[in-house]
Amino acid sequence: MEEVLSIYTQPYDAERPVVCLDESSKQLIGEVRKPLPPEPGQPERFDSEYARNGVANLFIAFEPLVGQRLVEVTDQRTRIDFAHFVKKLVDEHYPTAKTIVLVMDNLNTHDKTSLYEAFEPEEAKRLADKLEIHYTPKHGSWLNMAEIEFSHLSRQCLDRRIESKEILQQEVTAWMAERNQQQTSMQWQFTVEDARIKLKRLYPLV
Repeated sequence: MEEVLSIYTQPYDAERPVVCLDESSKQLIGEVRKPLPPEPGQPERFDSEYARNGVANLFIAFEPLVGQRLVEVTDQRTRIDFAHFVKKLVDEHYPTAKTIVLVMDNLNTHDKTSLYEAFEPEEAKRLADKLEIHYTPKHGSWLNMAEIEFSHLSRQCLDRRIESKEILQQEVTAWMAERNQQQTSMQWQFTVEDARIKLKRLYPLV
């Protein structure tokens, strides 16, 4: 926890951008019957019955100090999917960075070995050398600012029925473009000193 909190106090460095990464799922739901259009004094009405169209996965990478995020929709959340998302970060979004400081939870796919399952060893090593990974502790996913950004995405974009992966990608792309244009940044306030006071019970007694 203190390791992650210390990273959040570091000043902006274009050669060492701090990027928070997370993923989540979205159930794809279609309409069985066409919704009734809104009328004066009556909102649009949807039938309680719906069609399940599977589940899509969303990756999000959020750079809090500059207010930029990348959201991508995939069919699954395998090691291969994670590796290709990381490659996009390295080669397309931070090509000039010497090191990308990644903050994420310790999901079993979130490690450098995933790169070796997706790419040839030379390519995997090239990508791995660009990453400095820091994991949030168990039950400490609230320390990942990407999770907070996911909360905004869920409330502003995903709080309704979306029937297909294609529509989902269109929706999150539009949301991402607007948020990035606004450069909505995030300044983390909870410090190591705060943790030692408020979470004192979690520290061992010496």
